Amino acid sequence: MTNTTLTPQSATREQTVVSRLSAEYRTDTPFVAEPRPRLSWVTATGSTDWLQVAAEVRVRRDGKSESVLLEGPESVLVDWPFADITAGGQVEVDVRVTGNDGGTSDWCAPLTLVGGFVDGPWQAVAIGLPAPAGENYPLGQPGQVRHEFMVREGLAKATLFATAHGVYQAEINGTEVDDQVLKPGWTAYADRLNHETTDVTALLAPGANAIGVWLAGGWFTEKYGFHGFAKPFYGEQPAVKVELRLEYTDGTKDIVASSRDWRARTGGPLVSSGIYAGETFDARRAEAGWSEPGFDDAHWLPAAVDSDQNWADATPATAPAVRRIEELPVREVLTTPSGATVLDFGQNLVGRLRIRVSGEPGHTITLRHAEVLEDGELSLRPLRQAAATDTYTLAGPGAAEDGLGGGGEEEWEPRFTFHGFRYAQVDNWPGELDPAAITAVVIHNDMRRTGWFDCSDPLLNRLHENALWGMRGNFLALPTDCPQRDERLGWTGDIQVFSPTASYLYDSLGFLGSWLQDLALEQGHRDGVVPIIVPSVLGMLESPVAAWGDAATVVPWVLFERFGDTGLLRRQYASMRDWADALLKVRDSSGLWQGQMQLGDWLDPAAPPDKPGAARTHGDIVASAYLFRSLDLVAHAAAVLGNDADHGKYAALAEETRQAFLAQYVTPAGRMVSDAQTAYSLALMFGISTDPAQRQALGDRLAELARLGGYRIATGFVGTPLVADALTVTGHLGAAERLLTQTECPSWLYPVTQGATTIWERWDSILEDGSVNPGEMTSFNHYALGAIADWMHRTVAGLAPAAPGYRKLRIAPRPLNSLTHASTSHETPYGLAQVAWKRVGDRILVEAKVPPGSTAEVSLPDGSAGFVVGSGQHSWDVPDAGPAAERSTASLHSPLADIIDDPQAYAAVWQAIDAHDPAAAAAFRKDTVWYRQTTLDQGLIFTQPAVKQDIAAALAALDGRRSERTRHDS
Repeated sequence: MTNTTLTPQSATREQTVVSRLSAEYRTDTPFVAEPRPRLSWVTATGSTDWLQVAAEVRVRRDGKSESVLLEGPESVLVDWPFADITAGGQVEVDVRVTGNDGGTSDWCAPLTLVGGFVDGPWQAVAIGLPAPAGENYPLGQPGQVRHEFMVREGLAKATLFATAHGVYQAEINGTEVDDQVLKPGWTAYADRLNHETTDVTALLAPGANAIGVWLAGGWFTEKYGFHGFAKPFYGEQPAVKVELRLEYTDGTKDIVASSRDWRARTGGPLVSSGIYAGETFDARRAEAGWSEPGFDDAHWLPAAVDSDQNWADATPATAPAVRRIEELPVREVLTTPSGATVLDFGQNLVGRLRIRVSGEPGHTITLRHAEVLEDGELSLRPLRQAAATDTYTLAGPGAAEDGLGGGGEEEWEPRFTFHGFRYAQVDNWPGELDPAAITAVVIHNDMRRTGWFDCSDPLLNRLHENALWGMRGNFLALPTDCPQRDERLGWTGDIQVFSPTASYLYDSLGFLGSWLQDLALEQGHRDGVVPIIVPSVLGMLESPVAAWGDAATVVPWVLFERFGDTGLLRRQYASMRDWADALLKVRDSSGLWQGQMQLGDWLDPAAPPDKPGAARTHGDIVASAYLFRSLDLVAHAAAVLGNDADHGKYAALAEETRQAFLAQYVTPAGRMVSDAQTAYSLALMFGISTDPAQRQALGDRLAELARLGGYRIATGFVGTPLVADALTVTGHLGAAERLLTQTECPSWLYPVTQGATTIWERWDSILEDGSVNPGEMTSFNHYALGAIADWMHRTVAGLAPAAPGYRKLRIAPRPLNSLTHASTSHETPYGLAQVAWKRVGDRILVEAKVPPGSTAEVSLPDGSAGFVVGSGQHSWDVPDAGPAAERSTASLHSPLADIIDDPQAYAAVWQAIDAHDPAAAAAFRKDTVWYRQTTLDQGLIFTQPAVKQDIAAALAALDGRRSERTRHDS
């Protein structure tokens, strides 16, 4: 680092620009959470093979400017090179870069940064409502608090800091202070609270001002638990801390802080509110001007000081805020068999409804939400104890004067709840319902979209879109399992398997990094054991659980691989190591993790509806594989961080576990003790099996199992993210393709054919007869099984990181026989990367874009590989190995394996059976075991001559069409 100044070269100024400059994880606010935020920038240039050789970073503060020259290629999460940003201090930062082409860019647009942390202890005390919760408020009593204060002339800046045990929104002089919702989110409250930092200078004026806060219990007062045993975990009443810091041009400062002098109102318009229950609002109780100066609050009560002194220190939020992201109109108005009015929004989403309505005072509208219909009515059973119901009572024609609307029309949207739904039943709407009066508002954390995929198969495109919507719905305050029923919890296993996909679709580094802090804090109370949900509110399964607790090692490593964040890896390393050490304590004498309760390969489709953990792969195999995985990742993390002692220790332990696993669970011939697809996938993809011959044998058996099962899914939460990769790396891309494109149940595309718009929890959340799965646990928005999207990005389209943070890309498309084109793009930390391929005659054209500052190793579909390209646009034209040569001898005497491996022959057979007996055709597809040596006529489950004749005729016709096509092509 030096103070040398770069001299711009005008000849290249228009070619090279710094297109994006950011600090740490958040791009939605100028406030930074720490005094030394790391900087990242993206460069756009017309030069090919461009690499940064130096960057000059400049800061302006207090009228002074300072710059430093940073030699080298670093442009991602670069350490802050200046003096600390002070609390409330404001700086402007810009950067310009010099490349290996000798050119230097202009300075980029300046980035304003403000210290968003509090200098010294808070002066605010926590306040709430004076009335006890009581039976009428089982989820805490919502309400309002307010305070008036004076602002002197010469106000320079006003900053609002606030946090809560519960959820809140603040207003100043009648205007909400920001567009965030459900603040401050959900963290491990006992150990960590987020606070918001908001610039409210523009909302204040000299003289009298007022601040008002809406307050409800949210996650803090919610009841958690299953089967009717739900109970409060944190507290019974919400409370809020508010601190407004005023700075004047003469250098003086004032602080307006919440205290017992504030006024509180019970019995306001927000009658009740709960995350699961929904919200009840009575607009007749609204008081115009309550958050403005001069309001008569004599009938309000003194605010109650929260008696709970165990408030964790509040620190600035690092995850992007939860906001209203999108609005969807009603697609269709339905009338159910019972006569109810149901709105279909065409997409399973997470959020709430905004209504515009006119009517008489006291008229109450009820809104009920559900993900699917059953027998034409809302399917409420999957919600379990979650009412998911909002009610609104109209103020009536006088609402315009009360500030609720104009022209007699009232507008309302729930404030402190959310629902997972596609359908909403509207009861007691006054007059004729105009569907334009109701809008679905989509809410989730305001992350930046970074990943896209497209191909020639619309079903696969919808599958990818379903994974995207599943992530959107479940990335709300924390990574939840589902957003609709009485759960919505941070299940560690779900995000463990989905984190690679999440890291591609959105810039989720700040979001997941924030959640990992809670994971480490919860783990610290349990001697290194990671609970199955974070924050931990269930008090169940406090012993280690494989694949769930391993989120402690897997998620930080994924974030390091995808974003190159060594700082986060360093911060989480103690958590990673503590989890590994906790597992070492439960190893048995063989060196494996065996004989303990496990969730295993959860929701294997072979498991009964009421026993989702009864998988084909034994839980001990899953546990021991993850024991190796976590030990291995700790060793890798230690190496990255330069901790040689730990690297050696955990690498040796991982090798011991690997050898013990092979000795215990893998036969010399390459068979697994649990002869199931998840077992083979674990051994292959975790690197437990390393001998090439053994790996090939394992992969061959995995492919055979996939065929024997008719290329239907035979894996649960653990195996599903791995099976396509395991097949691919052992030379069975065709089998992976058949699994991906299968539409029969269970499969990834079966829900798509049933109209799914998100990923389901179960492969058969809706049964083939159209009924909802009878299991107690049935969600239609559960992203875990959507982890296949990562394989679609990396393999089908062919874009993956080859070095942490995509400093080097891997371009390796593997065209599927059933597709004519596929493409993907991803906003890497260095800029936009793209890969696309398409079939043109007997050739495959591959096109790629490598962002400036990156390189890419390339492996093409024709087998050419091992070369590296620099930044810029690239294209390759290679021979198409093409769809496998079509068989021309399919007949009754063909082996079953040949029939199932030949999609056209398979379709011809079952369609011929279906013409005679649909039930027999269904049994043929579902129950046939596709053995290699058994012939088709031997494997048929019936012997009717007419059916056999039709099958033979259908196969002969297929062969005729193929022969004609071959002659034509020749």
